Amino acid sequence: MIPVFRDVAIIGGGCYGTFYAGQLAEARDRGKVEYRKVLVVDHDPACRAATELLPRPDHELVVAEWDAFLDRFLDQPAEPDDAIVPSPLMPHLMATWLERGARARWPGRAVERQPLPAEVGTPYESTGPDGTRYLSFADWICPVHCIEPLTCPVIRAPRTWELTDSLAAFSEEAGLDGCVTFLCRHQVFGVGMFLAREALAAREVVREAGRAGAAVSVAVGTVSRCHGAVALLDLGIFPPMGATT
Repeated sequence: MIPVFRDVAIIGGGCYGTFYAGQLAEARDRGKVEYRKVLVVDHDPACRAATELLPRPDHELVVAEWDAFLDRFLDQPAEPDDAIVPSPLMPHLMATWLERGARARWPGRAVERQPLPAEVGTPYESTGPDGTRYLSFADWICPVHCIEPLTCPVIRAPRTWELTDSLAAFSEEAGLDGCVTFLCRHQVFGVGMFLAREALAAREVVREAGRAGAAVSVAVGTVSRCHGAVALLDLGIFPPMGATT
């Protein structure tokens, strides 16, 4: 069975987004995937995708800031499901999306993004200026657009790691109140994505964690099986009386 989506949103119209859009177009033409439309999202109307991709009725360049677009795109579920193709170079947009949602749901509550309290333990870890922790199980250069198969193409041995499992174990050991991951899975022709319903499920985890009004900390990761970006979403104490839960 081929993958079927409603709309597929590609974040960024640079080299990665242009490649992903071209791959999806070829996959659809060859009957390997079905979708209503591919949306390439970039704030620059003259981005690479605008100049290099051939015009297609099922592809559209959306000129918008990423945060504003995601707020609209993830506003409500769709059938068949929408999907998001993240770029390796994008900020941790899903953590900021959850942060904005928490602020809107609990006005007046302290909502902050924080660095992780400790290292996760992957071979590569680096913290960005905004506190986001970048992780990788690879201490080598991976093939471009690797689909992360069970046998790693670099070491030519079984891939014994799964970043989502490592983050779940880390969250439990660190005493966090939850862990949500936006897992980018390979779908077709080297293009990985996660589903909109998975984003909505992650938002519900945060809402449930914060429903009682106690202070909570939830790890938020946008990840593949080998690499990812992780931050901590902290919700301060919030009096339940008169609050929107």
